Amino acid sequence: MSADLVSAGLLAAGATVERLATGFMFTEGPVWHAPSATLLFSDMPGDVRRRWSAASGVEEVRRPANKCNGMAYDAAGNLLVCEHATSRLVRERPDGGVDVLASHHDGAELQSPNDVVVRSDGSVYFSDPWYGRVEGFGVPREKSLPFQGVYRIAPNGTQSLAAAKDEFDLPNGLCFAPGERILYVNDTGRCHIKAFDVAPDGSLAGGRLFAEGIGSAESTTGVPDGMKTDERGNVWVTGPGGIWVYAPDGARLGVLAVPEVVGNLTWGGPDRRDLYICASTSLYRVPTLVAGNPVPGPVGEEASMPSPG
Repeated sequence: MSADLVSAGLLAAGATVERLATGFMFTEGPVWHAPSATLLFSDMPGDVRRRWSAASGVEEVRRPANKCNGMAYDAAGNLLVCEHATSRLVRERPDGGVDVLASHHDGAELQSPNDVVVRSDGSVYFSDPWYGRVEGFGVPREKSLPFQGVYRIAPNGTQSLAAAKDEFDLPNGLCFAPGERILYVNDTGRCHIKAFDVAPDGSLAGGRLFAEGIGSAESTTGVPDGMKTDERGNVWVTGPGGIWVYAPDGARLGVLAVPEVVGNLTWGGPDRRDLYICASTSLYRVPTLVAGNPVPGPVGEEASMPSPG
Protein backbone atom coordinates (compact mmCIF):
# COMPACT_ATOMS: atom_id res chain seq x y z
CA MET A 1 0.00 0.00 0.00
CA SER A 2 3.03 2.29 -0.04
CA ALA A 3 2.04 3.13 -3.63
CA ASP A 4 -0.81 5.18 -2.18
CA LEU A 5 1.72 7.35 -0.39
CA VAL A 6 3.52 7.91 -3.68
CA SER A 7 0.23 9.08 -5.21
CA ALA A 8 -0.28 11.37 -2.22
CA GLY A 9 3.10 13.00 -2.86
CA LEU A 10 4.63 11.75 0.38
CA LEU A 11 7.08 9.20 -1.02
CA ALA A 12 9.06 9.17 -4.23
CA ALA A 13 8.46 6.28 -6.62
CA GLY A 14 11.03 3.63 -5.80
CA ALA A 15 11.69 4.86 -2.26
CA THR A 16 12.85 1.96 -0.11
CA VAL A 17 12.92 1.28 3.61
CA GLU A 18 16.62 0.85 4.44
CA ARG A 19 17.78 -1.12 7.47
CA LEU A 20 20.49 0.88 9.24
CA ALA A 21 21.18 -1.48 12.14
CA THR A 22 19.77 -4.60 13.76
CA GLY A 23 20.30 -7.06 16.60
CA PHE A 24 18.36 -5.19 19.28
CA MET A 25 15.59 -6.51 21.55
CA PHE A 26 12.87 -3.88 21.00
CA THR A 27 13.69 -0.40 19.74
CA GLU A 28 11.67 2.67 20.75
CA GLY A 29 11.74 6.38 21.49
CA PRO A 30 13.69 7.81 18.52
CA VAL A 31 14.61 11.49 18.70
CA TRP A 32 16.81 13.49 16.32
CA HIS A 33 19.57 15.80 17.57
CA ALA A 34 20.14 18.29 14.75
CA PRO A 35 23.42 19.91 15.90
CA SER A 36 25.27 16.59 15.98
CA ALA A 37 23.25 14.90 13.21
CA THR A 38 22.58 11.92 15.47
CA LEU A 39 19.58 9.84 16.45
CA LEU A 40 18.97 8.64 19.99
CA PHE A 41 16.82 5.56 20.51
CA SER A 42 16.02 3.21 23.36
CA ASP A 43 15.91 -0.55 23.77
CA MET A 44 13.61 -1.14 26.73
CA PRO A 45 14.08 -4.90 27.29
CA GLY A 46 17.82 -4.46 26.86
CA ASP A 47 17.78 -1.51 29.31
CA VAL A 48 20.11 0.51 27.09
CA ARG A 49 20.04 3.77 25.15
CA ARG A 50 21.93 4.04 21.88
CA ARG A 51 22.93 6.70 19.39
CA TRP A 52 23.18 6.33 15.61
CA SER A 53 24.99 8.54 13.11
CA ALA A 54 26.00 8.14 9.51
CA ALA A 55 29.61 8.70 10.53
CA SER A 56 29.87 6.31 13.48
CA GLY A 57 26.98 3.89 13.16
CA VAL A 58 25.50 2.66 16.45
CA GLU A 59 27.10 3.59 19.78
CA GLU A 60 25.97 2.78 23.30
CA VAL A 61 25.08 5.90 25.29
CA ARG A 62 23.65 4.73 28.60
CA ARG A 63 23.38 1.38 30.42
CA PRO A 64 21.39 0.83 32.53
CA ALA A 65 18.89 3.32 31.15
CA ASN A 66 15.94 2.78 33.52
CA LYS A 67 14.24 1.01 30.61
CA CYS A 68 13.58 4.38 29.00
CA ASN A 69 10.98 4.80 26.28
CA GLY A 70 9.82 8.07 24.69
CA MET A 71 12.22 11.00 24.46
CA ALA A 72 12.00 14.62 23.34
CA TYR A 73 14.19 17.73 23.41
CA ASP A 74 13.10 21.09 24.72
CA ALA A 75 14.18 24.40 23.24
CA ALA A 76 17.13 24.66 25.64
CA GLY A 77 18.59 21.35 24.47
CA ASN A 78 17.55 19.37 27.54
CA LEU A 79 16.51 15.79 26.85
CA LEU A 80 13.19 14.69 28.37
CA VAL A 81 13.04 10.95 29.01
CA CYS A 82 10.19 8.61 29.99
CA GLU A 83 11.55 5.97 32.37
CA HIS A 84 9.58 2.74 32.66
CA ALA A 85 11.63 1.29 35.51
CA THR A 86 11.26 4.32 37.79
CA SER A 87 7.82 5.58 36.66
CA ARG A 88 9.35 9.02 36.18
CA LEU A 89 9.63 11.68 33.52
CA VAL A 90 13.08 13.22 33.85
CA ARG A 91 15.02 16.07 32.24
CA GLU A 92 18.65 15.37 31.40
CA ARG A 93 20.58 18.61 31.11
CA PRO A 94 23.55 19.08 28.74
CA ASP A 95 25.82 19.44 31.79
CA GLY A 96 24.87 15.92 32.92
CA GLY A 97 22.43 16.93 35.66
CA VAL A 98 19.07 15.21 35.95
CA ASP A 99 15.80 16.76 37.16
CA VAL A 100 12.65 14.80 37.95
CA LEU A 101 9.72 16.50 36.20
CA ALA A 102 7.00 14.04 37.19
CA SER A 103 6.80 10.93 39.36
CA HIS A 104 3.42 10.95 41.17
CA HIS A 105 -0.21 11.97 40.84
CA ASP A 106 -2.43 12.58 43.88
CA GLY A 107 0.22 10.99 46.08
CA ALA A 108 0.44 7.77 44.06
CA GLU A 109 3.31 6.77 41.82
CA LEU A 110 2.68 7.23 38.11
CA GLN A 111 2.06 4.05 36.10
CA SER A 112 5.03 4.41 33.71
CA PRO A 113 5.47 7.51 31.53
CA ASN A 114 5.57 6.29 27.93
CA ASP A 115 5.79 9.12 25.41
CA VAL A 116 6.36 12.86 25.69
CA VAL A 117 6.01 16.04 23.60
CA VAL A 118 7.05 19.62 24.27
CA ARG A 119 5.03 22.68 23.25
CA SER A 120 6.81 25.82 22.10
CA ASP A 121 5.77 27.65 25.30
CA GLY A 122 7.72 25.08 27.32
CA SER A 123 4.76 23.05 28.56
CA VAL A 124 5.11 19.26 28.45
CA TYR A 125 2.53 16.55 27.76
CA PHE A 126 3.08 12.86 28.44
CA SER A 127 1.12 9.61 28.36
CA ASP A 128 1.11 7.21 31.30
CA PRO A 129 -0.03 3.65 30.48
CA TRP A 130 1.12 0.72 32.60
CA TYR A 131 3.46 -0.99 30.12
CA GLY A 132 6.43 -0.27 32.37
CA ARG A 133 4.93 -2.55 35.00
CA VAL A 134 5.16 -5.59 32.73
CA GLU A 135 8.04 -8.07 32.55
CA GLY A 136 10.58 -7.16 29.88
CA PHE A 137 9.41 -3.64 29.17
CA GLY A 138 9.79 -2.50 32.76
CA VAL A 139 9.70 -3.76 36.34
CA PRO A 140 6.82 -6.17 37.17
CA ARG A 141 4.52 -4.63 39.80
CA GLU A 142 0.88 -3.80 40.41
CA LYS A 143 -0.79 -0.80 38.82
CA SER A 144 -0.40 2.28 40.98
CA LEU A 145 -3.48 4.22 39.85
CA PRO A 146 -7.02 3.11 38.85
CA PHE A 147 -6.68 4.81 35.45
CA GLN A 148 -4.15 5.49 32.72
CA GLY A 149 -3.99 9.13 31.79
CA VAL A 150 -2.35 11.93 29.86
CA TYR A 151 -0.74 14.73 31.86
CA ARG A 152 0.41 18.28 31.27
CA ILE A 153 3.25 20.07 33.02
CA ALA A 154 2.81 23.84 32.71
CA PRO A 155 5.82 26.12 32.13
CA ASN A 156 5.78 26.91 35.87
CA GLY A 157 6.12 23.21 36.70
CA THR A 158 2.53 22.57 37.79
CA GLN A 159 1.38 19.06 36.84
CA SER A 160 -2.24 18.19 36.07
CA LEU A 161 -4.35 15.71 34.15
CA ALA A 162 -4.72 16.99 30.60
CA ALA A 163 -7.90 14.99 29.93
CA ALA A 164 -10.54 13.12 31.90
CA LYS A 165 -9.50 9.95 33.72
CA ASP A 166 -11.85 7.80 31.62
CA GLU A 167 -10.76 9.31 28.30
CA PHE A 168 -8.34 6.47 27.49
CA ASP A 169 -7.80 2.76 27.90
CA LEU A 170 -4.07 2.69 27.04
CA PRO A 171 -2.88 6.17 26.00
CA ASN A 172 0.36 5.93 24.09
CA GLY A 173 1.76 8.12 21.29
CA LEU A 174 1.01 11.84 21.15
CA CYS A 175 1.96 14.70 18.84
CA PHE A 176 0.93 18.22 17.86
CA ALA A 177 -0.51 19.31 14.56
CA PRO A 178 1.41 22.16 12.89
CA GLY A 179 0.65 25.35 14.82
CA GLU A 180 0.07 23.41 18.05
CA ARG A 181 -3.67 24.05 18.05
CA ILE A 182 -4.45 20.32 18.02
CA LEU A 183 -2.93 17.54 20.12
CA TYR A 184 -3.36 13.99 18.85
CA VAL A 185 -3.27 11.08 21.32
CA ASN A 186 -3.58 7.47 20.26
CA ASP A 187 -5.06 4.68 22.36
CA THR A 188 -3.44 1.28 21.90
CA GLY A 189 -6.25 -0.62 23.59
CA ARG A 190 -9.03 1.00 21.58
CA CYS A 191 -7.05 1.13 18.31
CA HIS A 192 -7.91 4.75 17.61
CA ILE A 193 -6.61 8.31 17.66
CA LYS A 194 -8.30 11.21 19.42
CA ALA A 195 -7.81 14.89 18.64
CA PHE A 196 -8.00 17.67 21.24
CA ASP A 197 -8.15 21.43 20.81
CA VAL A 198 -5.26 23.17 22.57
CA ALA A 199 -6.19 26.49 24.17
CA PRO A 200 -3.68 29.35 24.37
CA ASP A 201 -3.05 28.44 28.02
CA GLY A 202 -2.25 24.84 27.01
CA SER A 203 -5.42 23.23 28.36
CA LEU A 204 -7.17 20.62 26.24
CA ALA A 205 -10.83 20.56 25.20
CA GLY A 206 -13.15 19.15 22.56
CA GLY A 207 -11.80 15.60 22.56
CA ARG A 208 -13.06 13.76 19.47
CA LEU A 209 -12.36 10.67 17.45
CA PHE A 210 -9.92 11.32 14.62
CA ALA A 211 -9.23 7.82 13.27
CA GLU A 212 -10.33 4.35 14.33
CA GLY A 213 -9.89 0.71 13.36
CA ILE A 214 -6.08 0.82 13.45
CA GLY A 215 -5.68 -2.93 13.79
CA SER A 216 -7.04 -5.12 16.57
CA ALA A 217 -4.77 -4.40 19.56
CA GLU A 218 -2.74 -7.51 18.70
CA SER A 219 0.82 -6.50 19.47
CA THR A 220 2.41 -9.19 17.28
CA THR A 221 1.02 -7.56 14.13
CA GLY A 222 1.37 -3.89 15.08
CA VAL A 223 -0.68 -1.44 17.15
CA PRO A 224 -1.11 2.32 17.57
CA ASP A 225 2.06 3.28 19.43
CA GLY A 226 4.49 5.94 18.21
CA MET A 227 2.98 8.84 16.24
CA LYS A 228 4.20 12.01 14.53
CA THR A 229 2.83 14.67 12.17
CA ASP A 230 4.51 16.05 9.07
CA GLU A 231 4.69 19.68 7.99
CA ARG A 232 1.45 19.31 6.00
CA GLY A 233 -0.47 18.09 9.02
CA ASN A 234 -0.65 14.43 8.01
CA VAL A 235 -0.58 12.00 10.94
CA TRP A 236 1.86 9.05 10.76
CA VAL A 237 1.07 6.32 13.31
CA THR A 238 2.33 2.80 13.87
CA GLY A 239 -0.09 -0.02 13.07
CA PRO A 240 -0.39 -3.46 11.49
CA GLY A 241 2.12 -3.86 8.67
CA GLY A 242 4.05 -0.66 9.29
CA ILE A 243 3.05 3.01 9.50
CA TRP A 244 -0.48 4.21 8.72
CA VAL A 245 -0.81 7.74 7.34
CA TYR A 246 -3.88 9.96 7.74
CA ALA A 247 -4.69 13.31 6.16
CA PRO A 248 -5.63 16.21 8.47
CA ASP A 249 -9.32 15.46 7.79
CA GLY A 250 -8.92 11.89 9.03
CA ALA A 251 -8.91 10.16 5.64
CA ARG A 252 -6.41 7.31 5.47
CA LEU A 253 -3.84 7.95 2.75
CA GLY A 254 -2.04 4.62 2.86
CA VAL A 255 0.38 2.39 4.76
CA LEU A 256 4.17 2.51 4.65
CA ALA A 257 5.17 -1.15 4.73
CA VAL A 258 7.97 -2.04 7.17
CA PRO A 259 9.50 -5.54 7.52
CA GLU A 260 9.08 -5.65 11.32
CA VAL A 261 6.50 -4.48 13.86
CA VAL A 262 7.03 -0.74 14.31
CA GLY A 263 7.23 0.82 17.76
CA ASN A 264 7.94 4.47 16.95
CA LEU A 265 9.20 6.94 14.34
CA THR A 266 10.64 10.41 13.91
CA TRP A 267 12.01 12.67 11.20
CA GLY A 268 15.63 13.76 10.98
CA GLY A 269 18.41 14.48 8.54
CA PRO A 270 19.63 17.86 7.28
CA ASP A 271 16.20 18.88 5.98
CA ARG A 272 14.08 16.69 8.30
CA ARG A 273 12.90 14.58 5.36
CA ASP A 274 14.46 11.29 6.47
CA LEU A 275 11.97 9.18 8.41
CA TYR A 276 13.69 7.04 11.06
CA ILE A 277 11.75 3.98 12.17
CA CYS A 278 12.24 1.91 15.33
CA ALA A 279 10.86 -1.53 14.46
CA SER A 280 11.36 -4.39 16.91
CA THR A 281 14.96 -5.60 16.46
CA SER A 282 16.07 -2.98 13.93
CA LEU A 283 16.43 0.67 13.03
CA TYR A 284 15.24 1.71 9.55
CA ARG A 285 15.23 4.87 7.43
CA VAL A 286 13.21 5.97 4.42
CA PRO A 287 13.45 9.29 2.54
CA THR A 288 10.16 11.19 2.28
CA LEU A 289 8.98 14.10 0.16
CA VAL A 290 7.64 15.90 3.21
CA ALA A 291 9.46 17.21 6.26
CA GLY A 292 8.49 16.38 9.79
CA ASN A 293 6.47 18.91 11.74
CA PRO A 294 8.95 21.27 13.45
CA VAL A 295 9.31 20.60 17.18
CA PRO A 296 11.25 22.39 19.93
CA GLY A 297 14.85 21.32 20.20
CA PRO A 298 18.46 22.42 20.02
CA VAL A 299 19.53 24.19 16.85
CA GLY A 300 22.93 25.34 15.65
CA GLU A 301 26.33 23.83 16.10
CA GLU A 302 26.76 25.47 19.49
CA ALA A 303 24.28 23.10 21.17
CA SER A 304 25.70 20.03 22.88
CA MET A 305 24.53 16.47 23.48
CA PRO A 306 23.38 15.42 26.98
CA SER A 307 26.11 13.67 28.91
CA PRO A 308 26.18 9.91 28.24
CA GLY A 309 26.41 9.36 32.00
